[in-house]
Amino acid sequence: MFTGIIETLGTVKGIEREKENLHLTIQSTITNELKIDQSVAHNGVCLTVVAINNDEYTVTAIKETLDKTNIGDLQVGEEVNLERAMKLGARLDGHIVQGHVDGTGVCKSIEDADGSTVFTFSYNFDGSNVTIEKGSITINGVSLTVVNSKKDEFSVAIIPYTFEHTTFKNFKVGSKVNLEFDVIGKYVARLYGLRE
Repeated sequence: MFTGIIETLGTVKGIEREKENLHLTIQSTITNELKIDQSVAHNGVCLTVVAINNDEYTVTAIKETLDKTNIGDLQVGEEVNLERAMKLGARLDGHIVQGHVDGTGVCKSIEDADGSTVFTFSYNFDGSNVTIEKGSITINGVSLTVVNSKKDEFSVAIIPYTFEHTTFKNFKVGSKVNLEFDVIGKYVARLYGLRE
């Protein structure tokens, strides 16, 4: 379980395909604190550490993960948002994030809001994933508050600190992002759907 508060950025140093799996080697300042079999969120995707070598570590993404996320689109040299699993008893500064991405979205617009930056994203609405005004959303692993919620799009306002310390600074119109919708909202939508 994660909080959506990004610890640091990592850099993709290697990409290797093995059958339908993708092995990513990441260079990070937290590598020396990791251990084999530990879960780390990469742009919001929970992946398991399978190897460590100096300041680099390797994780593996399977076909299911590649089909539902943007992990397979990463290139050598790209930055990724990193967060280690939450410690029990610590403050929950973001919201409950599972690291299980529901799907991807596309950046539709980026607007300067005189002190913050407003990003608007669209996604394929299937009835099970919804946003609500002032509700929570995770974009590439970053816990954010929804503004301007619509059926198949929403916006978020990013403060300068978040912009500079996450991959949001690299987004452009058309960027594909990982979306994890609020877990409570998903359960409510599911229960509501079962009642119909």
